[in-house]
Amino acid sequence: MDQFTLNLIFVGLTFAIYIGIAIWARAGSTAEFYAAGRGVHPVLNGMATGADWMSAASFISMAGIIALAPAGGYTQSAFLMGWTGGYVLLALLLAPYLRKFGKFTVPEFIGDRFYSGGARLLAVICLIVISITYVIGQMRGVGVTFGRFLEVSTDTGLYIGAAIVFAYAVFGGMKGITYTQVAQYVVLIIAYTIPAIFISLALTDSFLPQLGLIGSYAPGGGDQAFLAKLDEVVTELGFTAYTADTPNMLNMFLFTMSLMIGTAGLPHVIIRFFTVPKVADARTSAGWALVFIALLYTVAPAVGSMARLNLTTTMWPNAVAGNALDGDAVSLEAIQTDPRLNWVKTWEQTGLLHMEDLNGDGRIQYYNDKNPEMQALAAERGWQGNEVTKIDNDIMVLANPEIAALPSWVIALVAAGAVAAALSTAAGLLLAISSAISHDLIKGAINPKISEKGELLAARISMTGAILIATWLGLNPPGFAAQVVALAFGLAAATIFPVLMMGIFSKRVNKEGAIAGMLVGLVFTAIYIFLYKGWFFIPGTATFADVPENYLFGISPLSIGAVGAILNFAVAFGVSSVTRTPPREVVELVESIRVPRGAGAATGH
Repeated sequence: MDQFTLNLIFVGLTFAIYIGIAIWARAGSTAEFYAAGRGVHPVLNGMATGADWMSAASFISMAGIIALAPAGGYTQSAFLMGWTGGYVLLALLLAPYLRKFGKFTVPEFIGDRFYSGGARLLAVICLIVISITYVIGQMRGVGVTFGRFLEVSTDTGLYIGAAIVFAYAVFGGMKGITYTQVAQYVVLIIAYTIPAIFISLALTDSFLPQLGLIGSYAPGGGDQAFLAKLDEVVTELGFTAYTADTPNMLNMFLFTMSLMIGTAGLPHVIIRFFTVPKVADARTSAGWALVFIALLYTVAPAVGSMARLNLTTTMWPNAVAGNALDGDAVSLEAIQTDPRLNWVKTWEQTGLLHMEDLNGDGRIQYYNDKNPEMQALAAERGWQGNEVTKIDNDIMVLANPEIAALPSWVIALVAAGAVAAALSTAAGLLLAISSAISHDLIKGAINPKISEKGELLAARISMTGAILIATWLGLNPPGFAAQVVALAFGLAAATIFPVLMMGIFSKRVNKEGAIAGMLVGLVFTAIYIFLYKGWFFIPGTATFADVPENYLFGISPLSIGAVGAILNFAVAFGVSSVTRTPPREVVELVESIRVPRGAGAATGH
């Protein structure tokens, strides 16, 4: 059976399962549409949260960024530390308190705590900006995955994925999405770990990829550490050592912090904790989510490093057991005729990989042509530049099983897992957007007397609109999936996280302080991002080139959310200190949320 047919079977079967679950768990009320009727078991909610969280950025892009980052793999470990550390903050500082408050959405909490429709409206705007930025990354991941495995263009893949999300998210609501995400978690974790185990056994003789990363390099006889071999190969070709330290520790610290507090402030993750029956279940659920997430995140560094070594030794076959440059680069003839190199042709069709024989010697030289030493060697050998002219970070995980020549069924499994990862998060984000519009904007501000049936219809229409906007933006994303997602985290870090923390833990912060803080955090962070990434992410509109030399104090747009959060806190406390204290009933509300007394049962509608 050929690879294309196998891909269709695996992806088709998983789609049938997702849509079947959505039909079975179709939302019949607003409580089921927004919060799954508050009847989800903590372990199942932990799995659903894991799937909601482990997006296309985690599954497809994170290991690719670790593998191919010009600064080396170590610098990119900020993604791992930030994204997992944020869950600890969420479990300890936010989830149980928000569940005890007992409402459906984050803006609803902000509106009630800060006794202001304006604060609620501003929270809706922040939530929509964050969620749409985040969903661009997911839709790009959907397009990349479908484009490769259904052998269509990335844009066509994006349209197919959008249609699938529409089918189960619009009708199922939170109830349908939750149980679909449980199935998607199972698919994506199996799809991520099985290829990693195969590749770890081949390269390090270790069954566990986590141990393989710090193990010995098997093809070289086991006398050399795996990471030492990787460093040796990439530095020989002029690239930065894979384990090199970061040149800018301030930026790395701020980036990690931005991802951590951004994680804890992501609205589509927070609303997951509104679905459990009791307050205690919210904390348990967050703990289980961390366990399920760690299963993938501890494997990701091994996947990234092994993918980089496999790619490099494919391009320079002599590097498997010796020095890369002591032998010839891979030949065009081998790429055309060797079945093990079929992946090159298939990925070139997607437009995400391109190789060109610039000097006409019949070989593809892969090296860092910006390195002065390599430039001197290239002049000596008659090379015209790096002939791997394009390799998209987002293909590394998907191409990894093919580069490692794993069985066809493993490649098809990875296809199904990647689709599950992108779709699960896209659905959660779209629900957050639709609930913000229908529940917080329409019911909360425009038409408080709307019937439950009318609100449910409004939620479905707004979700449809969000899918259309996300699809359009996904056609021209402002970066790789993980980088686009990191921008959303920066916005969440600068807006939602500070106002939730102050709302729960400070009795002094009032509505004027909260609104001013959110506005400053949102405007400062968004403008800094737009200056380098293009205004409203429109290509060609950036004020400055997106290079480290142009960054203020060396702080990249991906890291600025932490600075935005500090400004948010400072402005909120400053404004609150010179304006009126919150009303007595609001102070009592804060005390009732924080004090465990009577916390066995959460308040509800």
